[in-house]
Amino acid sequence: MLLGQIIWDVDPKIFEIGFLQVRWYGLLFASSFIFGYFIMYKIFKKEGLTVELLDSLTIYMAVGTVVGARLGHCFFYEPEYFLKHPQEIIMIWKGGLASHGAALGILISLYLFVRKHNKKYIWILDRIVIVVALSGFFIRTGNLINSEIYGIETSLPWGFKFVRNGETAYKHPTQIYEALSYLLIFILLFRIYFRNEGKVKSGLLFGLFLSLVFTARFLIEFIKEEQVAFEKTMALNMGQILSIPFVLFGLYLIYRTLNMKKNKI
Repeated sequence: MLLGQIIWDVDPKIFEIGFLQVRWYGLLFASSFIFGYFIMYKIFKKEGLTVELLDSLTIYMAVGTVVGARLGHCFFYEPEYFLKHPQEIIMIWKGGLASHGAALGILISLYLFVRKHNKKYIWILDRIVIVVALSGFFIRTGNLINSEIYGIETSLPWGFKFVRNGETAYKHPTQIYEALSYLLIFILLFRIYFRNEGKVKSGLLFGLFLSLVFTARFLIEFIKEEQVAFEKTMALNMGQILSIPFVLFGLYLIYRTLNMKKNKI
């Protein structure tokens, strides 16, 4: 393959009828919940839990993900703008979702879920991260199709020219780097859970998820373009700064679980 062969000009819209638009990003986002539902169904069935409980979990997850991702973008990346234009916070269709905000939204929504249904918080976290990792794969694939969140200029043979954004240079397809990282993490967590018949030390899967996902995010950020103007003067960008606490907490959980004497579900 010659250098600079990948010209990326994919239409983010699948079709449009009047005011109705169906976009690849929305389809992939919905797919993450569909595939996630079936994986969680398999987990719940293995552990003798009801479909009604899973349906309730799905609602909590959907609300926590969307609300958290939107508020995370608004207040982590563009607080000054959205404080002046609060009515635009709900305009998700204009773009602007942050994975760190989604992570916080999910943590809060799951806490509310376990309080209502009398479950252990770490129990649900160890299971939900399996599908969250897969969701990251779908969402970053959607970012690729939207020609957004890509990297700095590169001469590598897989560089992408995002012509829809007016780019004339080839850039790192960091969406693909992240998507593949999340897919591999999903496979790892999935195999650990099912190879051990669900009998995994409490906190291990959650710890692995946090440390691996946010380490990948931290490293890939070095070759990403700045998302907002103020990041140009920062040694570490906002995504990296927000990743550090997640990585450290994940490593703590792994250390703690590996030093536990007994397996706990």
